[in-house]
Amino acid sequence: MSGVIYWLDMAGVIVFALSGVILACRSRMDPFGMLVLAAVTGIGGGTLRDLVLGVRPVFWVTDPTYLWVILATVGVSLVGFHYIHRLSRGFLPVADAFGLALFTVIGTHKALLLGSPGVVAVLMGMMTGVAGGMIRDVLAQRVPMVLREEIYATAALAGGVVYVALHTLGAPLTATIAASLMVTLGLRLAAIHWHLALPVFAWVTLPPKTTDAATPLSTPEKAKERVRIIRRERTRR
Repeated sequence: MSGVIYWLDMAGVIVFALSGVILACRSRMDPFGMLVLAAVTGIGGGTLRDLVLGVRPVFWVTDPTYLWVILATVGVSLVGFHYIHRLSRGFLPVADAFGLALFTVIGTHKALLLGSPGVVAVLMGMMTGVAGGMIRDVLAQRVPMVLREEIYATAALAGGVVYVALHTLGAPLTATIAASLMVTLGLRLAAIHWHLALPVFAWVTLPPKTTDAATPLSTPEKAKERVRIIRRERTRR
């Protein structure tokens, strides 16, 4: 199964790198900008995960194949630029959802493999899935998907919880991977299609119902008070 995990990781890098290329094209970046966005999206989350877990050196230093895969993805994208440019606006969130699901599984699996507790493994899965996309969106001057209203990081957390739970129960690795992928991907695609979101809590300031001597007057109230003063002066005259 180590081979399956490895190829799932490569698939996640390709999908996330492609999402970086698409966003770079829509942001009118040059080929170097495309390469930067593809790289930070493809290996950014895993790099941060390895640094937090104390893995030295990080995975792409040990295996430069990840870098060659990113270069190949950008190269193919440059050749097929006109086809990528015509992709619908909905393709980027869908591609990002597949990358999120794949990287959530990879991050959770690696954390458990290193002996991390279940809660840490869930967080590492989420970090692997969302961190690269956050860096990509920040560099492209967009609000990161994880900070928008639609369910994003929550889907990664749910997938990580499913993976840890099945792993603890001793389920086969194939079933564990498949269930985690389906939960993360299903939640994210459902959120995209039906605009599902968590409730938003915000402070609401209500204007005062009455105005007394201690309450400062607003501009319309000041105007009305000015009119009343002028009328009084005219009446006295």
